[in-house]
Amino acid sequence: MSTTTVRLTVAQALVRFLSAQYTERDGVRHRLIAGTWGIFGHGNVAGIGQALVEYADDMPYHQGRNEQSMVHAAVGYARQLNRLSAQAVTTSIGPGATNLVTGAALATVNRLPVLLLPGDYFATRSADPLLQQLEHPVEADVSVNDTLRPVSRYFDRVTRPEALVPSALNAMRVLADPAETGAVTLALPQDVQAEAYDWPEEFFAERIWRVRRPAPDPVELAEAVRAVRAAERPLIVAGGGVHHSEAENALKAFVDATGIPAASTQAGKGSLRHDHPADLGGIGHTGTAVADDLARTADLVIGVGTRYTDFTTASGTLFQHPGVRFLNLNITAFDAHKLAARTVVADARAALEALGEALAGYRVAPAYVDAYRAGKERWEQVVEAAYRADAEDAVPTQTQVLGALDAVVGDDDVVINAAGSLPGDLHKLWRARSPRQYHLEYGYSCMGYEIPAGIGVQQAAPDTVVWSLVGDGTYLMMPTEIVTAVQEGLPLKLVLIQNHGYASIGGLSESVGGERFGTAYRYRAADGTFSGPPLPVDLAANAASLGMDVLRAKTVRELREALGTARASDRATCVYVETDPSPTAPPAEAWWDVPVAGTASREAAVRARENYEVQVAGRRRHL
Repeated sequence: MSTTTVRLTVAQALVRFLSAQYTERDGVRHRLIAGTWGIFGHGNVAGIGQALVEYADDMPYHQGRNEQSMVHAAVGYARQLNRLSAQAVTTSIGPGATNLVTGAALATVNRLPVLLLPGDYFATRSADPLLQQLEHPVEADVSVNDTLRPVSRYFDRVTRPEALVPSALNAMRVLADPAETGAVTLALPQDVQAEAYDWPEEFFAERIWRVRRPAPDPVELAEAVRAVRAAERPLIVAGGGVHHSEAENALKAFVDATGIPAASTQAGKGSLRHDHPADLGGIGHTGTAVADDLARTADLVIGVGTRYTDFTTASGTLFQHPGVRFLNLNITAFDAHKLAARTVVADARAALEALGEALAGYRVAPAYVDAYRAGKERWEQVVEAAYRADAEDAVPTQTQVLGALDAVVGDDDVVINAAGSLPGDLHKLWRARSPRQYHLEYGYSCMGYEIPAGIGVQQAAPDTVVWSLVGDGTYLMMPTEIVTAVQEGLPLKLVLIQNHGYASIGGLSESVGGERFGTAYRYRAADGTFSGPPLPVDLAANAASLGMDVLRAKTVRELREALGTARASDRATCVYVETDPSPTAPPAEAWWDVPVAGTASREAAVRARENYEVQVAGRRRHL
């Protein structure tokens, strides 16, 4: 081994190291850290900031407006590229660092890689306390960066130059591991960032991290085959792991051969094309009638790459067959063992291929196929009714906005959403045409995700049309990255729906006895409530002031024209529409547990509690 060294600062060494890291899966190589987002302050400007200047040709830099938004952009980028390529985010100490926490939680909850590089206090304590430093009276080594520990899959504070070598290698290991990935944090004391050190040349050699596809254990596979063959009404629940593994073709081959239908979680939607005869659409609280009806009578539920959140299981009330059992194909044992399942701990694609081969000749009964296909046809009529707009000059409802968008998008367009009432409508109604089209962040359901994530997706797929769908509530959370889209020259499409408040939580509030309290954007009335006229905000003007082209649509006809114009534009473009609040989305087909006050004097809460007790009685523990 060579003993040649090169003298660099810690920050320079880290940036140079990151520039030489690659992933490889199925013989295809990707840059592991393809770029770095950054907002500079005293905690990183002379360290990582200077290093990014030093290695500008090797490490692309992107300027953000909000630290949380930068993480969301990096997450959107990684998801679009199936977790095979990621981005880094650098911040100063103090508020810049704590602004990372929400984005880090989102990345880790959704198992998506992002590298966080917050500045930290002086390791030498030569200047103490620093500007923006938290002083803890009994734990002097604690900083605000410790808030990132519970939301990071790997965390280290690099207090000496030589500690960077094992820390950086561990960081790459976790980022590239399909079972372990999420947010990775390397907290970098600002004095250490600038410290010079003699680094071994080998540290900067090109390194390939192979993203493995573990095959099923033969014993687990044999048990899985027996479970499927014994089932009369099996049902697949396709989760985000299908996409991460690029297992869509394997899933299609499996359902084509076996006739087993597939429903999808929010993360898994698009695993099959919407018009595949075995695709039942969404499942759970925001699922379709056909998917939820089959789930209630399924005797075997085959989970593929799913975490089984409460929306998927309808808070434990959905799978009601007396003898229902679960078979989970998942790359993580943690998720595979949920619901007391039989497990196949393996890559989703490898598991589906192996299971399909072992089930050669097996197929569900024709009557079962006929039944779910008939249910699928009935649901298509529901979708058509929700999308239909009989009066072209009428103000569109939210589902008619989706119908107009459905008529405009191409097969490879990407539609992004995360929070509000749109995720439920999209899960029930959207017709996903390709694996990457439906981009719903519903693991953390973070308001403000859509615009920065759209930037990340657009960076990952420059030739793809990207639509970020937001309501007024989520827009007001984080609109500033519009400036970034304009600065980067990205033709992001923003569909901004104005309904004067938090529509989703307003409906939930009404159903649980909250009487829509605090959910409308209105003036405070004389009685102290927010029941006055709508606020005179002009979000379209705001988007225009941040640099977007804005198209205002007041009718269904104008909306169709505006969407078509936006799609054809090579500039960042916003389509602004105020919607008719009339409910046109189909109601929930399954329950969701939001506990209701056990005692109250107001009639709305009393009625809500009575309904709650009826619903919660249907919960099962699957053992």
